[in-house]
This record gives sequence, C-alpha cells and structure tokens, in this order.
Amino acid sequence: MGGSKENQNHLGSLMPSSNLQGGSRMESVKLMKEMTQNSRRALSNINQNIMEATQKPCVVNRTDPFGRYTAQTVQHCPEQTKKLSLLAPNPSYHMNCTITDIEEYEDVGDNGVPEFVKHTEAMLDEIDRLEEVEMEDVEEPVMDIDVCDAKDPLAVVEYIDEIYEFYRKIENTSCVSPDYMAGQFDVNEKMRAILIDWLIEVHYKFELMEETLYLALNLIDRFLERQAVIRKKLQLVGVTAMLIACKYEEVSVPTVEDFILITDKAYKREEVLNMEKLVMNTLQFNLCVPTPYVFMRRFLKAAQSDKKLELLSFFIIELCLVEYKMLKFSPSLLAAAAIYTAQCSLYQFKQWTKTSEWYTNYSEDQLLECSRMMVTFHQKAGTGKLTGVFRKYSTWKYGYAANMKPALFLLDSD
Repeated sequence: MGGSKENQNHLGSLMPSSNLQGGSRMESVKLMKEMTQNSRRALSNINQNIMEATQKPCVVNRTDPFGRYTAQTVQHCPEQTKKLSLLAPNPSYHMNCTITDIEEYEDVGDNGVPEFVKHTEAMLDEIDRLEEVEMEDVEEPVMDIDVCDAKDPLAVVEYIDEIYEFYRKIENTSCVSPDYMAGQFDVNEKMRAILIDWLIEVHYKFELMEETLYLALNLIDRFLERQAVIRKKLQLVGVTAMLIACKYEEVSVPTVEDFILITDKAYKREEVLNMEKLVMNTLQFNLCVPTPYVFMRRFLKAAQSDKKLELLSFFIIELCLVEYKMLKFSPSLLAAAAIYTAQCSLYQFKQWTKTSEWYTNYSEDQLLECSRMMVTFHQKAGTGKLTGVFRKYSTWKYGYAANMKPALFLLDSD
C-alpha cells in the first residue's frame, strides 16, 4: 500500500455494535436512518472529490449493519493519485471503517454517479420501508376488562362471557316487531311516545332503579304487540307495567295507591290489579329478558367510560326509548350505538376501539345507521312537546348531559 504509515487515517467505528444487537429492531432502524441522513451530503460530494484529487486518494470501507454492501469514501493522502474501485461486499454486521488497497475505479453509473451512492440511496429506501412495516405491524391490543374484578364475587368473572353470550342468543326473543302498531285499532305510535315520555318522568320522580324503567317499557311493547288496547286504557297499561317491573327489580316497591295517585286517580285499585293479571298471563310470566340496560353496563366497561360518558350515553339511549322507529334495532345494537354516539359527541371525532368492537361484536360501520338517527334525536331534544328525557338530563344529578353538543359531523360523513 502506497504512502507512509503515519499518513494512514483510521476512522474508527461509526456506530457501536451494541446499538444494533442489544436494542430493539425499531431503535436500530431509527439510528441507521439518522446516521445515513447525516452522511448524505458528504456522499453527494464524493464524485467531485474523485475528479479533483491530485493527491493519492485513500478509500475507506463503510459497511452497512445488514452486511449487504460496502460504501466507500475518499480521503486525500499526500502521495500519488490512483483511481478507485468498489470493493467486494463485506459480510460483517459491524459498521467498521478500514483503510484498503486502491484499485481501479470503474463502477460509475450512467450519469457519472458512483455505484456506492446508489447503494446508499437504496439503503435509505429499505429503512423507510422497514419503518412502514413496523408501523403496520403495531395493532391496538384488546384489553381484558375483567382482570381488575377477578377478586370481586359479584362480578362473576368466571362466567361473565357465557352470561352475555346467552343474552345475545335470547335478545331477539324479547324484541317486538317494528310495525306492531298496525295491529292496534285505537292507539298509534304517537300515543305510545306520549306514554313513555310520561313514564320516564314518573320513574325519575319515584327515584327508581334504571333496570326498572327498561323492563317496564319492554313489557309495554310486548303486551301491545299481543293485545289490542283502547285509548283510555293505554295509561293503565303503562302504570301496571311499571308496577310489575318494580316488583321484579326494586327492593322498596311503590304501592298500587302510589300509581293510582300519579294518574290523578283515573283508575281504581281493582282495574290496576286486573290489568296486572292480564299482562302477566299474556306474557306468560316471562320477565327475565335482556334489555338495552344490561348491555349498556358491559359495553361502558369495555369503553373505559367515565361518569360524563356514562350519563351522556344513557341520555342518548333514553331519547331512543321514546321513538317507535328505533324498535327495529336489537337491544345490544342500541346500547353499542349509544356509547359510540356519546363518544363522538364528547370528543367530536369518531372513536371506536378494538376493545369495544371485541366486546360488543359490532364494528363502527354497523353502528353508523343507528348512530346517525341518535344524533338527530339529540339535535332536536328539548324541542316540541315530549321533553321529559331532556328535562331529566338537564339537572345536576345527571351531569347536565342534555347540554352536550350533538355529533353533527356524523350526519355529513359517508
């Protein structure tokens, strides 16, 4: 090798091998890209250095961490000038720089660009591709929402999944036909809406459990689907269904006289008891049905909800209880769509996590039709004559949820 030993420059290692071997794949890729970007300008000037060099150029090998090729840079040595040639690929996985013998340099591209520059560009493209692959491989994990309740016997973690699998199997048996009002000759869907809006206020005044409201409304629809009722008896059906639901769900049950009083004594005690018998016999004493409420509790847990999201979700789904057209949706779909709509209202962008999708069994696309209808109900809440739900959720007890802005952007999305 030409030149004195003192004039040979040892460049050392460009990157510690531990960064590539001990770190994660993502970290090594980032470090490699950072190093190559910093050296891009130097590589672009290599051609000029080669053409203008009058001293002896010393070729320095730079091996990439993947061991696929060796790039060369030029240093000026104070002796003779010789041409450069690209060295053979180096299988080493360490980025070492060593002084090598000078050979004829012939590997120049069509535009006079050294081949190692092209290799460096290819290496940068490969790093970019690897980063994209790494990002694609990162998927949102599905959380175990029951792990925190493993020691709570009331959470029944051991068979909670089986319980909700059973609810899903039987939920359609508790649903009614979305056009059952066609079988009624003296009442219609508007009268049903007035009755339910009033019962929501009665439920709120008596401070009853949430389960009681959902069961009472389910009993009303199932009874009206099977039994024709005259107009003046519709309110009697409503208070009787609430009484039955209280007996099933509540610890402290309002008396028959309490419900008679709430109707302004429109009915007698005997009428309430006779209607109770008729309702129970018509429904064959089947009171154990999955309402939207049982799904709401499970799905809110999957959404990791706070109190604000919970109250807004219940406000939205209670608006749906008044609407006859929402009977076409299953209880589980109503619950999932209410939570999705509430999230969109709070955050003003679409949000539906993999965990929510896993536990609800509904994708975002499956919820959009129902969710858009909910947004329209939210938008017009507080207007018109039926404002019972709006007034209920305009109180401090319910976090003024009715004052939240609706997710109007869902109406404009495709």
